[in-house]
Amino acid sequence: MSSDQPTVVFTDGACAGNPGRGGWAWAVAPGGEPNGSGGAAHSTNQRMELQAVLEALQSLPGQLTIVSDSTYVVHCFRDRWWAKWKSNGWKNSQKQPVANTDIWMPLVDLVIERQPTFRWVKGHSGDPMNDLVDRLAVAASAGPFAPLDVPTTALPDIAQITLFD
Repeated sequence: MSSDQPTVVFTDGACAGNPGRGGWAWAVAPGGEPNGSGGAAHSTNQRMELQAVLEALQSLPGQLTIVSDSTYVVHCFRDRWWAKWKSNGWKNSQKQPVANTDIWMPLVDLVIERQPTFRWVKGHSGDPMNDLVDRLAVAASAGPFAPLDVPTTALPDIAQITLFD
């Protein structure tokens, strides 16, 4: 691929229950490499869709075309919903806080900075790349999830462990 052509990256989110265990994934077309995925023990499908796009933008350099089956994501950037939310102090048209602002805010900042293009693809319609990121996101929703943050001071000194009495 020449350097003047954007990298095409497919993204997807999944949730086992909504809310429930969530997973996100991205993969570069055409072959699916590189890719990334992760999950959360408690999330929603929309959060995972957003997280997938954020992770792809944070992981991949250069110009991107982001392909998603999420109208929530694609329409937000196509129709610039984010601009109104931002100007209204992250409130929606009903004057309620916009859901998922903890992901939307850094995502919008990256989109403004990087200027990716967005393209919608119908989910579960046989598109091989969309099917791949769906499988990766579903697998990520099963865990294991990021380990608990345990300070190393809480762990025993290896020299003090007796393996056999």
